[in-house]
Amino acid sequence: MPLLVNLAGRDFAVELTGSEPPTPVTGGLVLPPGRVAILHGLADALFYRHGQNSWSPCGWRRLSEPPLRIANPQRRLTADDTVWDDPARHHSSAVAALQGDDGRVLLLGSLGLGTPRLAADLDTLAGWCEDDGAPWFLAYGPEQEVFAHYTDQLAVRLGSSERRAGNVWSTWYSYYEGITEETLNKDISALAGLPFDVVQIDDGWQSAVGDWEPNDKFPSGMRALTERITTAGMRAGLWLAPFIVLPTSETAREHPEFLLRDAGGQPVVAGHNWGTSYWALDLTHPGVQEHLTQQIHKVVHAWGFSYLKLDFINAGAVPGVRHSGAPREQAYRDALALIRRVAGPEVYLLGSGALLLPSLGLADGLRSGPDVAPLWTNYASDDPSDAMACNAVVNTLHRLWQSRLVQVDPDAVYFRSRLNLLTETQMRWLQDLAAICGFKAVSDPPSWLSSDELERMTAYLAEQPEIVQEDRYSFAVDGRPVDFTAALNPGQQYPIT
Repeated sequence: MPLLVNLAGRDFAVELTGSEPPTPVTGGLVLPPGRVAILHGLADALFYRHGQNSWSPCGWRRLSEPPLRIANPQRRLTADDTVWDDPARHHSSAVAALQGDDGRVLLLGSLGLGTPRLAADLDTLAGWCEDDGAPWFLAYGPEQEVFAHYTDQLAVRLGSSERRAGNVWSTWYSYYEGITEETLNKDISALAGLPFDVVQIDDGWQSAVGDWEPNDKFPSGMRALTERITTAGMRAGLWLAPFIVLPTSETAREHPEFLLRDAGGQPVVAGHNWGTSYWALDLTHPGVQEHLTQQIHKVVHAWGFSYLKLDFINAGAVPGVRHSGAPREQAYRDALALIRRVAGPEVYLLGSGALLLPSLGLADGLRSGPDVAPLWTNYASDDPSDAMACNAVVNTLHRLWQSRLVQVDPDAVYFRSRLNLLTETQMRWLQDLAAICGFKAVSDPPSWLSSDELERMTAYLAEQPEIVQEDRYSFAVDGRPVDFTAALNPGQQYPIT
């Protein structure tokens, strides 16, 4: 169905496969489900690419430039959606936008599930869904306004969260998988009295990825840890990767029926980490659902954790032959809803490797980029999804519009000089961005900090600055100007236009 629509005083030619007419809403139009194609007339515009999950590249590129994507296919499997990947065409997940020479933005975004994809060239902005799909939202105008109108529509249809994590201390960027109960007990004592709300134990506590019982480094068990944390005046948080298993895990060996399989009957490889590939669970299988129920009930109601970092959860939406036949994004959302029901409404759920639309109304926070790491760039990698501070900043800046829907997690900030290659300017960029997000997380053990570093960290955590966004990359933080433009240009990877 071809038609001409007028948005903010500009006409656009639109082609729809859906039979319903567009519906005017505040700030734009709702278009029917189906394929949408728009002759944008914006020539060599800037294209906004939204990545499929937390770690996927996100940002603006000119249509005449090469697409923003992960080149390494193994890494792409972990940190993006390989199904609709296109090395030659600008493509996006859930939402895309074009900015013309006058600064105004044309936005097209899905209003629901169905694995929505978008692509653009010098003539056309198109959107379609892998499954039946949902309606689309189309808007044109100032950037912050069109994204705000889009989030308003999403909040009504999928939900949002106003819950806040508070100040989080995590074990990851100090000890990684080497965390032990003995070390953590010392840190809990040192953290008592500091302005932290959550102590979150990260990867390294479990017997195996997929087997969620404490390993030998935690002889007292997890309940003893939560009691120690709560006695120190903080909430206990725990890292889990509930939708995946390692091939060597007990769960994978004893329950092969739990595994998501491809059309040939082989387990689906959902990504690569821990020096190996890992498998996805079939989240629609009744046995997996009971397994998830038991695990979350144990972690929350028996062990006492009230903050869960759910990692690698994009594996719930990888392609495969599912027990129920449900579409992959619906399977992901249903499993996340199960976790929410079992955990209860007061538990903070942070999604990492998360998909935006299927997480809305269920997750309280979403990681906005790859792991931050105590270095700005990695000389050995130009992968936009690799763990480095620059990549974390770039992705977070381009996902700040989501803060109207869910808390945006920019990952940890640093104050330590020990085992840290970041400059003072780079650390300040991280700190300012976390303040803008309202999500402050630190991984520096107090014993690693000098007295001056400890004082600066304590003061920073206690601050609640007023934030004003002045432009895409410019802010006022309690009246102090903060401009991230220089942070976005470490090399050719993120050219500034």
